[in-house]
Order: sequence, then structure tokens, then C-alpha cells
Amino acid sequence: MDFQKLLLSVGKSLSDDEVEAIAFLCTDLLSSNPNSVESISDLFSLLINEDLLSAEDQSLLVELLLTIQRHAILRGLGVSVQQFTSRGLISPYRKLLYHLSEDITDADLKQIKFLLKEIPRRKLEQNTTLGVFLEMERMDFINEDNLDYLEDIFNSVCPVLNEKIRHFKEEVPRPRSSSLPFVLNQIPKPFTRTGSWNLSDTRPPLSPVNPSNTSYGVHQVENRPEAVTCRPNVLGQMASLDTSTRPEIWDSESQENVEGLNVYPMTGEKRGICLVVSNNDFSKSWQSLKERVGTKTDERSLEKVFEWLGFDVQIHRDCDRKKLHSLFVELGKKDHSLMDCLVCCVLTHGEEGGVYGVDGNSVKIKDLMHPFDGQMCPSLLEKPKLFFIQACQGSKEQPRVQTDGAEDETSNVFSDAKITIESIPSAADFLVGMATVPDYVSFRDRRHGTWYIQSLCRNLVKFVPRRIDLVSILTEVNNDVSKKTDDSQRKKQMPQPAFSLRKRVVFPVPKEPPPEL
Repeated sequence: MDFQKLLLSVGKSLSDDEVEAIAFLCTDLLSSNPNSVESISDLFSLLINEDLLSAEDQSLLVELLLTIQRHAILRGLGVSVQQFTSRGLISPYRKLLYHLSEDITDADLKQIKFLLKEIPRRKLEQNTTLGVFLEMERMDFINEDNLDYLEDIFNSVCPVLNEKIRHFKEEVPRPRSSSLPFVLNQIPKPFTRTGSWNLSDTRPPLSPVNPSNTSYGVHQVENRPEAVTCRPNVLGQMASLDTSTRPEIWDSESQENVEGLNVYPMTGEKRGICLVVSNNDFSKSWQSLKERVGTKTDERSLEKVFEWLGFDVQIHRDCDRKKLHSLFVELGKKDHSLMDCLVCCVLTHGEEGGVYGVDGNSVKIKDLMHPFDGQMCPSLLEKPKLFFIQACQGSKEQPRVQTDGAEDETSNVFSDAKITIESIPSAADFLVGMATVPDYVSFRDRRHGTWYIQSLCRNLVKFVPRRIDLVSILTEVNNDVSKKTDDSQRKKQMPQPAFSLRKRVVFPVPKEPPPEL
């Protein structure tokens, strides 16, 4: 409570411009968009929920106040700036943009908006300087590795600001490739992507003036003092990223492996099909299976995230055993030659070794996966096939045992007992993400969806833009779900991925901003 009062006091001391600045500085830290929050209290809540701010670790708060130069608030908190050691959660790039905005006058801003002909007037009309910078980032006009477009604008409006950008480039290690030379009035758009691109391409599909001598957007792995650092005190067992550093990203010479690990190609026009089976209404089941209230929330989240990742999402609701099995058989018969991979999500009740149709009859998980092995589906040969199963693997609860699988009607948290995965196919390139370990139930909140699927979606949104591989993301999902419990503090859950992948699954960073979940 004392910490909450402290945050409330800090919030009351900030002006609207300072609140906007703090939200802007946190842009890279949060999975949801901090600039959409309505108050500083909401922003503080987001930071607390993602373990970035706590009574035990207030370093981010101090760093934010230092950046916006509110030393008086820090003195009131009893913080000695001279003795403070920052963890560097805010990236130098984000700080650069903030400090640039502080030196841009209203007259300068009008001229900048006039030059940004490629951004719709409606999106610029009410925007502050920080809002304009965000729009430029969304359009991929500027990013941490390329500020050429901004420099050209400053050359016409306020050339002195380019000195700050020059210092930034000198102080922060940059990629090996040189910047692309172009003149603002010659190029209407800074870099126009001509197709999807990821780390397995030999070069990014750009349309600059002279693309022959550049690898824009590709980072050098060698001699990278800013490589990934861990924050185990913030996220527990899963090592995550300080946003002052960047994850290792392969360039055209080192794309084939990092520390000996290859990556699956992701070069297709479409990433692939994402099949979502969502069973909710079990009223016609011959077994006593309850309605899965909350599964529609999971549906929406999966649809948003996988469409954002470039998949063709196909949702099928309330499938009986026959329809459930036929969906997977028919999908296996399709031609996936132009696709990079396959995703299948099954949200239902289950039993040991299988999942239930709404009629109460079960299908074995291995039978759902069989249509996609190398012999049955040659067009998916050597491509990753990713299965996410939201259901239980038994009837036990962690740590409490519930032998009858009954639901507590007074609680919002239910179990989907009971299912287990016998084994993944012997064929290569499969991954099965299970909501829980063998013998135990998984939980579903009637309002917010299942613990596992919601965590999966949030962490994909958070870590895909940082080029983190899927297995590492699922490790963070394990960590996230393991911390959850219900109001009674008795229900616990531990997910479990299993895989026969031969390479790393790294989704290309989407051009669109992450979806709101």
C-alpha cells in the first residue's frame, strides 16, 4: 500500500506532457501499447503487472524521472542521483527521440508535419512531436538502426538536432552496413518493403536509391557489446531482455547459425494456415462435460496474434469427433508448398491421450498430427508444424488433488480435465505446446480465457518483435503460467512443450503494430 501511495504521489506531480513522455519511453518495454492508457496510474499498473516495477525494484521509476529531468520528485523520494546505478531498461534510441522532441518548437513541428506527406493528415493533425515519431516508426520510416529519414527532415527544419543523432551513432554500436544515401525531395518514401523478409533471406527486399551495398535492418553479431543481457531478478527463471540491448539478429553471412543453431526459413507469401478448433457447447455430449465459458476470449486473442504474424486463421467452433478429425485430415491434404509452417490450436475438454469433440467422443492427439508427417503431407516436409493444446493432462490439481474433475461454481477459474499427450510423432519438425504437465489439470477463467493461451498470445506479441525463437518464448510462457493462481491461492498450473524441431522457429517481425489483447 505504501508503494501504491508513492506512485500516486508521483503521478500527481506530473504534467500531461510528462505523462506522455513516460508512456513514450516505455514503448519498447510493454507487450501492450502504453500510449493508449488513460492515466499514469494505468501505466504504472501495466509496469507492475509485467514485473518491471515493484516496491523492491524501483529502478525503472527512477530512470524515467531522471530522463524527463524531474529531479525534485526524486529528491522528495530520498533518491540520491549521484549514487543511482541505472539498469538501462529504457533504450538509448528511445531516450534520443525524447530528447530530440524537447528541442522541437511548435513551429518546427508544423514544418515536420508538412514534409511527412506519406503519413495521412488525420494521423498527424492532433499529434505532439512524440506522437509524430510514433507514426514514423509505425510506417517504418525510422527505427533504431536507421535514422536517415529523420536526419533529412532535420536538415530542412532544424539542422542543429542532427548533432544529437551523430553523437548517438558514435556512442551506441551500430550495424556494420552503412546508411543508405538519399535526398528527401527525391524519395517520397524512405524504404518501401517489396515483400515479406526474414532472417533466412540473403538480403531484405527494399526499394531504396541504391540497395546494392547495404543490409538495412540486418544486425551484425560479431563484436556486439550490446548483446543480450538477462534480468532474472525481474522475470524469474526465464532470461529476458533489457531493452537497452538488442537480441542477436543474423545478417546475411551469419544467418545460418548462431552458436551452431539453424533457423527455419520464413520466406513465403503467407506464413501458413493457423487452424483454431474451439469447443464451447457440450450440451449434446453423452458424457457430463460442462460449457467452456471463456474459450471465445482465447479465440479472439489467437486470431489477432496469428493474423498479425501473417497466418491465414481459420476458426471452427463446436466440432464433434467426426468433424474434428476430418478438419485435420483435409488440412493435411492441402498444398502447403507456398507456406512456411503450420499452426493448429485445439481448445476443448479431453481425456488421457486425446481431446473431446462436443459429442463427448474423443480423438487421439497423435491421430490429429499424423496427417502432417512427411509421408502424408510432403508439402510440409522439413517445415515446422506447431500444435498448441489447451486442455488438461489429468484430473489432479497442483498442489490439491481433485479426483472427480468437478468445477467450483463459485469460482471464475475452471479446469478442462483431462488429457495427456502420449508422445509426439517420430517424424521431425513437430512442436506440441501443452497447457499443463501430465496428470494435471489446466485452468480457464470465464472472463479472461485460459491461463495458457492468454500467456502464449501475450508473450508472442512481446518477444516476436525482439526476434526471440519460439522455444524460448514458450519457456517464458512456462514461467508466466507457473506464477498464476486463483483467488483461493490453491490452483496452480505448469505448461509443458515437447518438440522434434531441428532448427529454431523465429517469426519475422510484422510490419503492423502489435495487436491489443
